[in-house]
Amino acid sequence: MKQLIQSLRNGETEIVDVPMPQVRRGHYLIRTTCSLISAGTEKMLIDFGRSGWLEKARQQPEKVKQVLNKVRTDGLMTTLNAVQSKLDTPIPVGYCNVGRVVDVGVGLGAPGTLRSGDRVISNGHHAEMVCIPANLCARIPDAVDDEAAAFTVLGAIALQGIRLLAPTIGETVAVTGLGLIGQLTVQILRANGCRVFGIDIDPEKCRMAETYGAIAVDVSQGENPIDVANELTTGCGLDGVLITAATDSNEPVHQAAVMCRKRGRIVLVGTTGLKLDRADFYEKELTFQVSCSYGPGRYDPVYEQQGHDYPFGFVRWTEQRNFNAILQLMADGKLDTSSLLTHRFDIDNASAAYDLISNQAEPYLGILINYPETGTVQQDPHSVPITVSTATGRKISKVVAGMIGAGGFTDQVLLPAIQKSGVRLKSIASQGGLSGTHLGRKFGFETSVTDNQRIFADTDINTVFISTRHDTHARLVIEALKAGKHVFVEKPLCIRCDELEEIETVFQQQHAKAVNGGPLLMVGYNRRFAPQVERAAQLLEAEQAPRSIAMLVNAGNIPAEHWTQDPHVGGGRIIGEVCHFIDLLRFLAGSRIREYQIVKLESGTRDTVGIQLHFQDGSIGSIQYFANGHKAVPKERLDIYCNGKIIQIENFRMMRGYGFTGFNKLKLGRQDKGHTAEIKAFVNAIRSGTTSPIAFDQVLETARVSIELAGMENVR
Repeated sequence: MKQLIQSLRNGETEIVDVPMPQVRRGHYLIRTTCSLISAGTEKMLIDFGRSGWLEKARQQPEKVKQVLNKVRTDGLMTTLNAVQSKLDTPIPVGYCNVGRVVDVGVGLGAPGTLRSGDRVISNGHHAEMVCIPANLCARIPDAVDDEAAAFTVLGAIALQGIRLLAPTIGETVAVTGLGLIGQLTVQILRANGCRVFGIDIDPEKCRMAETYGAIAVDVSQGENPIDVANELTTGCGLDGVLITAATDSNEPVHQAAVMCRKRGRIVLVGTTGLKLDRADFYEKELTFQVSCSYGPGRYDPVYEQQGHDYPFGFVRWTEQRNFNAILQLMADGKLDTSSLLTHRFDIDNASAAYDLISNQAEPYLGILINYPETGTVQQDPHSVPITVSTATGRKISKVVAGMIGAGGFTDQVLLPAIQKSGVRLKSIASQGGLSGTHLGRKFGFETSVTDNQRIFADTDINTVFISTRHDTHARLVIEALKAGKHVFVEKPLCIRCDELEEIETVFQQQHAKAVNGGPLLMVGYNRRFAPQVERAAQLLEAEQAPRSIAMLVNAGNIPAEHWTQDPHVGGGRIIGEVCHFIDLLRFLAGSRIREYQIVKLESGTRDTVGIQLHFQDGSIGSIQYFANGHKAVPKERLDIYCNGKIIQIENFRMMRGYGFTGFNKLKLGRQDKGHTAEIKAFVNAIRSGTTSPIAFDQVLETARVSIELAGMENVR
C-alpha cells in the first residue's frame, strides 16, 4: 500500500510502498477514501526539516539539553549516532482520515461498535490502509459526504478550544488566525449564538470569515484589531479570544489581553510565543489556557490505545464525543466545509500537494488527498519487496535472519551489530509497516512484512531476532522455537512465571527431538559481553575467592503512564531492565544465585530499589537501582572487590584496576556495552554448531529471579 512520509532531516515528502498493517486488538482496519492535509501542522514539519542544525536546536532547546547530557555521559560518537538515527527516521504525516472499516479487532464486537463496511473518520495518517484504536474513530452520518467528513478532526480541535473558552449566547469572541481551524472556529461560535470578530493578515481569509458571519479585520491593510474590538464592544472589551494562529511572535497573546474585558478568557489553540506580560493579565484578572488537541483522552494511552472510555457523566466531551459533535453539526447543516476545500490530489500525485504548501505558488486552504477504491494491487498485501533478491545476488550465509520489531533500539543498536556479523537479512516485521520498511531499506533487508507468520514460515530463515514490547516476547519466542528457528530476544525473556515454564518446556521438547542439536535461545544480556567486563572476568580468573560486587545504576525516572511501567505490557523496570544487572552479577560471580532480597524507597520517586544477591560460592552482590537522581551523572558504575583487589568500571568507558600486576586501566574512546560482541558470539555459535554464549539454565535463572524480585517489590 502507499503511504506518505516526511523527513526530519530535509523536510522532503515521499510516497512509499509499505505492507498493509494487521488489525490489532481494540482497533479497526480502515481502507482510506480521502484524507485532509492539515496545512499548518504539516508545513511546520516541512519547515523544521529544511532548517539547519542551529535552527533545529533553537526550536527544541529541551532536546538540546538532552543531547548535551548524553554527550557528557555516553560520549560524542554515541550521541551523534543517536541524533542522526532520529533525524533519518521518517515521520508518517496526516491525522484527518476518512474511510471504510474492512476488519474489526478482537474486543470490538459489542452492540453499537463499528462494523465492516461502515464509513468512519479517524486520526489516521495519509495512507491507503490505517489501523486505528476504537476511541479515535467515529461513524459518519449518512447526510455527511466523505469530503466534508475529512474536516472532522480539525473541527474537533476547534471545538475543544471553544469548550475551554465556554462562551455563552450573545458574547463577543475574537478568533485570531483564520486558517482552516480558524474558519471552523468562526462557524461553530456563530452556531453557538456568539458575535465573532476575526483577525488575519490574509485578505481572502478575512473575506471567507465574513461569509460565515464574522466581522473580520485585515491586519495587512493597516486595520487595528484593538480599535475595532473597542468599537464593537463600546469600550467594554471582548468576552474571550481564541488564538488559532501559528507564529513565533508573542503579539497575539498580548493583543488578546489588551482586547479582553475584565475577567475575559484567552485560549490558545494554535502556537505562539509565550512570553507573557504580567501587567496584561494582572489588572484584568484574565485567564489563559492552552487547548490540548481534540479533547479529553488525547495522549492518554489508557483511553486511546487500551480503549477505556471516560464515564459519560463525569467527562461529557471526550475526543471521540467531540468527533461525533462535529459530524452532527455537519449533518444539521450548521458547519459548511465546501468553501474551505481548494485543492484535490490523488495519492500518486500527493507530493505536488506538499510542493504547493512549501512553495506557496498559489493560495490554498483545504487540500484533499484521494485514494483508489480498491487500493494498490499487491500479490501479498502484508509483504513488500525492498531489495532485488536473485539467486546470484543473495548473500551466501549460514545464518539467514528475520527481524521482528523496528523501534529505535533496533535501529540504533541491534541492527548495526547484526549487520556487522555478516548474516543474510531476509525479512523485517513491524506492526504498521512503515518503520520496518524504513529499516529494511536502511540495512538491506529483502522484504518488509506486517505478519510475523511470514518469518516463522519462511524456510530460508533459520534465525529470528525479537525486539518488541515485553508482553509479546514469550509468545514470539515460543512460536519461533516451535518453527525450529534459533532465537535472539531482547530482554526480558518474558514477564510471567507461567510464560517462563512454557518456554522451558518448548525448548526442551525441541532439543529432545532434534537430530543435530536443537535451536539456540539467547537473551540480550549484552553487558557481560562488554570489553571491560570481559577484561574484568579475565583478571578475576586467577582469584580463587568469593567476590563482592556492587552495581550502581542512575536509572532516571520514567513516567507511570509509560508502557514499560504497565505490569501487563512492560512488566515494570525490575523485570524489564534490572534483569540486565542480575545477569551481569551472575556472570561475574560465576556461581548460581542462592538467595535474593529487595528493599524499596517508601516515598518519592518510584523504581528506586536496592537488591541483594547471595551466590552459592559465598560471593555477594548488590544492585542499587535509583530513579531519583540527576541525568547529568553517568548511568552505570560497577565495583568488584576480591582478594584485596578492586576493579571499577564507569559507564563502560573507563575501567581501573587496583592491586593487579600488569593492569592499571582500560579507557575506551566511546561507550561499549557489548552489543556488537554479543551478536557476534550468538551468530558464531550458530555457524559453528556450538552451544549458546549464555547457557540456557542461566537464562532461566535470571528471568526467574527478576520476576520473583518484582513480585516481592509489589508486595511491599
